[in-house]
Amino acid sequence: MEEQYLINGLQNRNKVVFDFIFHYYYSGLCAYCERITKSQQIAEDIVQDLFVTLWIKHEQIQISSSLKNYLFTAVKNRSLDHLRQEQKKAQKLSIQHEKEELPVNLSSGWFAESELNSIIEESMAKLPPRCREIFKMSRFEDLKNQEIADKLGLSKRTVELQISTALKQLRNDLKNYLPLFLLVSLLK
Repeated sequence: MEEQYLINGLQNRNKVVFDFIFHYYYSGLCAYCERITKSQQIAEDIVQDLFVTLWIKHEQIQISSSLKNYLFTAVKNRSLDHLRQEQKKAQKLSIQHEKEELPVNLSSGWFAESELNSIIEESMAKLPPRCREIFKMSRFEDLKNQEIADKLGLSKRTVELQISTALKQLRNDLKNYLPLFLLVSLLK
């Protein structure tokens, strides 16, 4: 049959033309889709869904290339969409699974942020006032060592030593509360 006749038949919801196209292309589209999705059942579902959409949205069909290209491109796009959706579902399940495991981790040494903040504040209160001031400027105000030195009229080396002293004190006070890798990332 002439291709334009088939396209017009699809657009006009001609059942004979639709049945012809379905039977002519179905197995090839399923095989192509199965190569992408790696599942015969999913491939059949995708191809059948394509044909249902073609029947329902017949007036919106705009085929500028060949009918074969249109159908295979539509199946490829639907297959890739399906794979993306499956990947998102797997990620959500993974995140949900991690959240379900979180209470177990909490009971084995993890602390709430507010609890950790008060422990850090207690540790910082033990620091000498100048050391605490320099450490806060470095870590909470994001000032560079030279900027702190200039602001307080100290040498850069003095600032570095004070920060080092503060870090040692905090590491020592917090070592029982956090895994080492987390402690290092918080205090660097």
